Amino acid sequence: MPEQKEFLTKSEFAKLVESTVKAHQSSYMDAIIHLCEKNEIDLEESRKFISPIIKNKLEAEAMKLNFLPQTNSLPIE
Repeated sequence: MPEQKEFLTKSEFAKLVESTVKAHQSSYMDAIIHLCEKNEIDLEESRKFISPIIKNKLEAEAMKLNFLPQTNSLPIE
């Protein structure tokens, strides 16, 4: 079983995701999948490591790709 010490906190996982996005010029979705495959982590298990910042970036990507419905970024009254 691979060591998971590098995934102790959400902030450490976020740093790995950010560095993978930059190094591979990939999307956040692809970076998370890559890290899970590389470290033999089930994608469902990765949920507990995803910080709110990474979650927001994933949602923005998903909206751009029409995987999620578009929402207004600023409330209009």
